[in-house]
Amino acid sequence: MTGITGAAPDAVECVGGIVHDAQGRLLLIRRGTEPSRGCWSVPGGRVEAGESDAEATAREVWEETGLRVRVGALAGSVERPTPSGGRFVIRDYVCTLDPGVDPASARAGDDADAVGWFSPEEAGSLTCTPGLLDALHAWGVLAPPAAT
Repeated sequence: MTGITGAAPDAVECVGGIVHDAQGRLLLIRRGTEPSRGCWSVPGGRVEAGESDAEATAREVWEETGLRVRVGALAGSVERPTPSGGRFVIRDYVCTLDPGVDPASARAGDDADAVGWFSPEEAGSLTCTPGLLDALHAWGVLAPPAAT
């Protein structure tokens, strides 16, 4: 799993980690910086020079939540505009907690100002980054909230 080579000059290569606990809850962070400051999202960020997507995803999840993960398959990718007129190319990967990692030990770090585990219903009631929940539903990695 490596980043895209030869990407357009206005593309900012990013990754995200889709992590569920044993109860099927989704790990989300509340963004402490722009873009989308104050919105909930999966942990993630920019791919640094020389990093593979897997390395970047594991690093970002660790930095933002304090949790060690194993990076699995690509769930999907999206493009979003940057504030400067470029575009974020975001590839989100399904991740599992490393053996022995306690989900309750999650703590906000780096540019996250909160972290939590949310059921699909709870996630649906949060102010999330634009298009996040639609993408997760479309990729089959978050069940639609139960009808009430």
